[in-house]
Amino acid sequence: MEICFSLPKVGWYNAVLQPAFHLPYPDDTLAFVVLSTPSMFDKALKPFVKKERLKIIRDPVDQCVSHHLSGVKEKFPDQKVDIIFDYEILPSRKPKFLAQTAAHVAGAAYYYQRKDVKLDPWGRKKIYGVCIHPKYGGWFAIRGLLLFPDIQVPFLQQSAPVDCVSTEEKRIELLEQFNFHWQDGRYRDIIEVKERYSEEQKAYFATPPAERFRLLGLTRLTE
Repeated sequence: MEICFSLPKVGWYNAVLQPAFHLPYPDDTLAFVVLSTPSMFDKALKPFVKKERLKIIRDPVDQCVSHHLSGVKEKFPDQKVDIIFDYEILPSRKPKFLAQTAAHVAGAAYYYQRKDVKLDPWGRKKIYGVCIHPKYGGWFAIRGLLLFPDIQVPFLQQSAPVDCVSTEEKRIELLEQFNFHWQDGRYRDIIEVKERYSEEQKAYFATPPAERFRLLGLTRLTE
């Protein structure tokens, strides 16, 4: 699977969040944030669909990610490995982890938020933040966490994410595009990127989830 891993400790994540969002592990617990690159669609999803066609009964991307991360887990038979997927939620309806915060503290992608703009132009409007990758811009996704509860790494040094949208004007533009014009995807190209989603992949994610099976030549078993 075309993914990249970024390395955090649980304590870095918990330190910037309210207790309700803390991960229930010791601070020095080893973890990996899993990102999918733009080429994941062609190099992982499409081969997975072709091979596992009759076994796909839910979201194909989620099932593909689960398949490959389970394969990673099998590579460590002597270690306890916990996986949290980006789509999982708690009984309270809160997400099991805040993906963009995790990517930021891991140094994988910079999480640009309202607080990163000095002269806030939005008044009482709700403004959501967005992660930008220094290589892929907004053309990537945060897919999950791999946690190794029995491995403690007190010596690990934290690396800051690359601040690739460094001017006030560009940050305002980014947050404006993401919050008010996200459908056109312009925010993804706020920086010069080295790789984008293919046109087929753009069409796939622009299609309502209920209709995506058809684009992959699949039929829901419940239909």
